[in-house]
Formats: sequence, C-alpha cells, structure tokens
Amino acid sequence: MSDELDVLIIGAGACGLCAAIQAHDKGLSVAILEKNDRPGGNSALSTGSVPAAGSRFQKEAGIEDDPETYFRDLMGIAGETEAEGLVRRMTQVSAETVEWLIDEVGCRMELVTAYKHIGHSTNRLHAPKSRRGQDFVDDLLAAVEKRDIPLAVGNSARSLIVENGRVCGAMIDTGDGELVEMRARAVILASNGFGNNRELVARYIPEIAGAQYFGALGSDGEAMIWGEELGAQFLNMNAYQGYAAVADPHGSILSWTTIEKGGVLLDKNGNRFGDETLGYSGYARHVLEQGEHSWAIFDQRIFEIAMQEEEFAELWEHKGLKKGDTVAEVAAAQGIDGAAAEAAVAAYNAAASAGEGDAFGRKNFGMAPLQAPFYSCRTLPALFHTQGGLAVDDDARVLRKDGTAIPGLYAGGGAAAGVSGAKGALGYASGNGLLTATALGRLAALAAARDLEA
Repeated sequence: MSDELDVLIIGAGACGLCAAIQAHDKGLSVAILEKNDRPGGNSALSTGSVPAAGSRFQKEAGIEDDPETYFRDLMGIAGETEAEGLVRRMTQVSAETVEWLIDEVGCRMELVTAYKHIGHSTNRLHAPKSRRGQDFVDDLLAAVEKRDIPLAVGNSARSLIVENGRVCGAMIDTGDGELVEMRARAVILASNGFGNNRELVARYIPEIAGAQYFGALGSDGEAMIWGEELGAQFLNMNAYQGYAAVADPHGSILSWTTIEKGGVLLDKNGNRFGDETLGYSGYARHVLEQGEHSWAIFDQRIFEIAMQEEEFAELWEHKGLKKGDTVAEVAAAQGIDGAAAEAAVAAYNAAASAGEGDAFGRKNFGMAPLQAPFYSCRTLPALFHTQGGLAVDDDARVLRKDGTAIPGLYAGGGAAAGVSGAKGALGYASGNGLLTATALGRLAALAAARDLEA
C-alpha cells in the first residue's frame, strides 16, 4: 500500500466504502483502513435501507415524493437540530445517491413498499431484497474489489498527522504495536460514532447509557477525540438511535414491523407502559426506564408480513418466538402474568375497535384489534449508534468552531453530525444513518477531488 496517497479513508463501513469507490472513479489513488478484522461496521448490522426522495424507482412505482417533503418529515420529528443545513443537503442529494449506488456501484436494492417506518410520510426506503445490511455491504465490497482499491483490515489509525494546520495522513498500528506513518493529501473519517465508548456515551447521552450497546464494536469515538484536538465543532451530540426491541437472547432485532402493524410491548407484570408508535428508536428510552426486558405481542396476520424479512424468519426458525391461541398462553410461555397480559391487550383492542386514542395516547393501531393466534417475543432495549459528531459543510469538509474548514479533513456517517435532531432518539427516522453514511462518503470524495485539483 503506497504511503503517498491522494485519499486515505479511515473506516470500512458504508461511508468509507462509498468514499473509496467515488474517489477511485474520479481518478484518485485511495486506500481504506479498517481496525476490525472484517469491514462493514454498523452498516452490516442494519437493514441496508437508504431513503431517497424523488428517486426514479419511486416514480416507476407511482409514488410522488420530493426533497422538500422529506425535509419537512425529518424536521417534523427532529423538533430541533443544530444542523438544519445538513438535513436539507441530505434530502436534496438522497435520490442521486441511491441511483448512484444502484447504477454505478452495482448495489442490488429495491424500493420497499411493504412499509414506510417511522418518520416517513411515504415509501422512500431503498434496500436489499433480504433487508440485510450485510448484503448491502457485500455489494459495496464487490465494487471495491472490482476497482482493486486496497483495503487493509486489522489496521488502526492512532492519530492524525497535522502539519501547518493541514491534515496530511495518519499514524497506523498495523497490528504489531508499532506505528507506521501513512501520508495522504486528504483524509476521510468514516470511523462511525462513539456508541462503544462508554465514557463518551455517559458524557453526551446519559439517558441511554444504561442500555446495552448493539452496534459495531469499532465505534469508539476516535473522530470525536481527534476532532477535539483540532478545535473542530461538534453538533447534535445528544442525539442517538436506539432500538426498543432486540430479541433476547438471540441478539437479532425483532422487526419493528411487528409493532408498527399493530403489535404491543408489555412489561414484566404483563402491562403496557406507553405509546409504541414513538418508533423503535424513540421508544427505547421508555423500555429502559421500566426494566431490563419487555415482551412483544402480535398476531398471525402481522407475523406473515414480518416473515417476508429474512432476519425475522430466522428468529422464528431459531425458536425466538412463542405461539399460542390466546394472549395469556403466549405471555405465560414467557414467564409473565398471562391474565394481566390478556387484560392489557383486551383494553388495547377495545381502543383499536373504537378508533380512538388509548390510555397511552396511541392512535395508530395498524391491523389491530389483534386476533388469534398470537405470538410473543422477549426483547431488550439497546443503543445502536450515536447521531452526533463533527460539524461538516455541504461537501463533508470538517469545520472548526469558527466555521472554517480544516484543510485536508473530511467526515461522513457516524463520524459526522447526523440528521436526527439535537438530542434524544425521537428524531431518528429509518435510514438516517445509512443516508449520511452513503451520501457524505460520496460527497467527501467528490470534494476531495475538487480540492486537490485547486
């Protein structure tokens, strides 16, 4: 691997892989470093869903959408954000990003029409047929390999090389403990956020610090640490993506389709405890507050819809669900009070039948009232990834506190500020993480190409 690169990319998730592909296609010499033994990061753990407003795939499906509608959707759930310009930029480039992924990169994706998920007023998620992020990452890796782009796993960047205020490479631990200097004319930080750094999580997002972390283990916050040393500005650092229902002990997500289509979550006493339509991210904090576990209850019709998703089908195959003719039966099979669960679902069904909000304010009941047979699943709340990070301009250049760009440094994905609001998890819409990963990765490479020509 040459030490005289045009672009050095730190991190081999979707952001880093997209940046490498675009940089290569602009004629730049590029290499990717990944500290873990395999690439993918949080992108591989996701559903591989990238939202796009106004894509040709939406138009082919007869779906009307545009960046302004998407922008309003995101701002509507974010409440407030410290990066409104970034939200607008991401919605504006979303369609071209997805079309680039499919047309130029060769990602096998399709418009998802079975569900919209939280935060979207229309169908705009584009994902692999399997709804597996690993399949998305595999397609990106195939594109990297096709271009003969060097990708070194087990190589950790320990610090950035800075000369005369310009970032010009990094010091790399290749695995033997000795540091090697790797110089580059531009560095793109694609190292994700700080979800696996308990100290930073407790410092910036104490409300979710007690939850288990289910994201990629490499999300240690190096970009934040290096950025702080360089005087970089940080935005939206109190925001995060949670997940309210990770199947326990299987460790895979329970598809939120089960809840969105009409299912409910119960506590250890068999009672509901809130409005599940806050979404899988926003509801995670509420699950954490009421105890270690919760239990999902849904019915056969919802089960059949969720079975279209491979991960859910595997959860069923691996006996992660209990099935029974009554709510009491599937609750008791999980060790919780069957009579209480029966009463909780009966009250919920009554509200659904009446078409009025229930005691917790839930108004969207999906396919409820729920009907026999029923299914249950024991779940855990989790932190999936942080949504704050380095402030970047419209082209992913990292900004100082005074708003000027740090020469030679770019960031995307979890290393950069996100589009999920200023704090908490309610501002997370499905696909926010992969949109900023793919779009900012690509934009960073395009900006580096322009800046290096100047």
